[in-house]
Amino acid sequence: MAAIWRFALFLCMLLMVSSSDTGHEPPEEDTSSSKSDTSSGTDSGHDTSGDSGQSGTDSGHDTSGDSGQSGTDSGHDTSGDSGQSGTDSGHDTSGDSGQHGTDSGHDSGDGGHGGEPITTLPIVSWKWHHVSTPYLVALWILVSWLCKLIIEANHHVTSVIPESALLICFGFILGGMIWGADKVQTFTLTPTVFFFYLLPQVILDAGYSMPNKLFFSNMGAILVYAVIGTCWNAASLGLSLWGCHMGGAMGDLDIGLLQYLLFGSLIAAVDPVAVIAVFEQVHVNEVLFIMVFGESLLNDGVTVVLFNVFDAFVSLGGAKINAVEIIKGIISFFVVAFGGSLLGFVFGLLISLLTRCTKNIQIIEPGFVFVLGYLAYLTAEMLSLSAILSIVFCGMCCQKYINSNMDESSVTTVRYVMKVLANGSETIIFVFLGISAIDKTIWVWNTGFILLTLFFIFVYRFIGVFFLTWILNKFRLVPVEFIDQVIMSYGGLRGAVAYGLATMLDGNKIKEKNLMVCTTLIVVYFTVILQGITMKPLVTWLKVKRAAASELTLIEKVQNKVFDHMLVAIEDISGQIGHNYMRDKWNHFEEKWMSRILMKPSARKNRDYVFKVFHKLNLKDAMSYVA
Repeated sequence: MAAIWRFALFLCMLLMVSSSDTGHEPPEEDTSSSKSDTSSGTDSGHDTSGDSGQSGTDSGHDTSGDSGQSGTDSGHDTSGDSGQSGTDSGHDTSGDSGQHGTDSGHDSGDGGHGGEPITTLPIVSWKWHHVSTPYLVALWILVSWLCKLIIEANHHVTSVIPESALLICFGFILGGMIWGADKVQTFTLTPTVFFFYLLPQVILDAGYSMPNKLFFSNMGAILVYAVIGTCWNAASLGLSLWGCHMGGAMGDLDIGLLQYLLFGSLIAAVDPVAVIAVFEQVHVNEVLFIMVFGESLLNDGVTVVLFNVFDAFVSLGGAKINAVEIIKGIISFFVVAFGGSLLGFVFGLLISLLTRCTKNIQIIEPGFVFVLGYLAYLTAEMLSLSAILSIVFCGMCCQKYINSNMDESSVTTVRYVMKVLANGSETIIFVFLGISAIDKTIWVWNTGFILLTLFFIFVYRFIGVFFLTWILNKFRLVPVEFIDQVIMSYGGLRGAVAYGLATMLDGNKIKEKNLMVCTTLIVVYFTVILQGITMKPLVTWLKVKRAAASELTLIEKVQNKVFDHMLVAIEDISGQIGHNYMRDKWNHFEEKWMSRILMKPSARKNRDYVFKVFHKLNLKDAMSYVA
């Protein structure tokens, strides 16, 4: 254990040294979390680079020094190069030792000799800028995973405090070390890195490992919580904060009604990453877990749609918003949500069709799942549809067919690689949520705004869950119990999705952006750390029904099948069309058409129920004979 701590400390020191080397100049490219990520679209186009021990420090401009010469150009990059000048809008072009650096991805004219002419063959040369970006990315991933390794080695701590809360605390420590070394937060979680590289892996794994039967059996309740509940949380929070502002409870803030509604929409999302991290450790019963988990998956898509609608309203301005614009916003909400779901379904079918034809290339067939799943996310983003809903439904729709079509080793590969990527991304997200807070430039404090936000989030979550469950219980065969409603209300954890949306706010349109960002961070820390720590004791104290760990026997599976058919027959005889009747019709359609198209003939034979039971009985007899 001591060796692990020493190794972790060594890596942290190495990160500090590397960030100190570039601390006097904002990094040219973002690592997994650098503020000036040129690939993320958040780069303001300002870069400062110096050569030969000199540094250009023109505030707000890109300055590139070359052999004592300095070029400045407002909003553009200027390179001094022996009388030659190169300008590239939004990109960094730096001259070095009298040569104009234009080689993408390589250091030009450096060669590790500080710009001096080569007079002899170097044995070893220092090329930090040549590998700085990929090196820092790999180093941060390693440090984040080492934090998880240290946490997992202390089970007596994780039994009390959730991993997510401990990872955020590790982020505080790492962020403090970086701030102490550079006096500026060189690294932070940018929206592009989060939404394009970290979140898709977590959501794809959640959709792929979703228990489909349980999800679709509770689909109505999940949609009610995800759509109506999210809209309720966003609208009630925004209107309440606006009312308190008008009453003078927050002092002098430059925030209007539409901006309050925009803030309410971004912070209304129950984060799936936080829910997965906390609820998987608690092991609540399956129905309660699928309610909270399903809501967190779908309401992320709903929240992003609401955020885009209100962001457009803020851009239009209150004077230009009329009944037509409101109707267009409502139509856009449903088009984006259902369009993203439909696109994910199409990509799921495409993955299933491809895996039907990969018998001769089993070595790469797992790659189709990851590539096409990611393309489903990017395509939805390109078409302005809900990317989160797209990748969720892509994973849900393809899991049954690819598990039947692919070789057993490929299925195992997909399952484990997906878990590695998802768990690794969760770890990095929580660590950088902690690092991002150690930055005094974003902190703007308003006690009234922050405390009222925490109060309204907590209260309106309880009101929404209890009211919607009261309505749902009138139509549910098995009602949701009061204790389960308490856990659902208390389990409304916010996370990186809310923070990512907050950082995407336009500071030109929203003057109090930094106040909203730091309030979002406080809400995330409050829900993930405080509510996460108290979740397990609350579940134990209320004696919430836990998940059964035992596997069903063969006779229990047969009885469940018989019971399902009996329910369908009762609904058919009574003339009522319930979810059992609809599920039976879907199963019939799926068996007759979809399985024939998307599944190999050999896989369809293995799915035959009589054949499967016969195989299990033979296997059981063989095992007993060997024993």
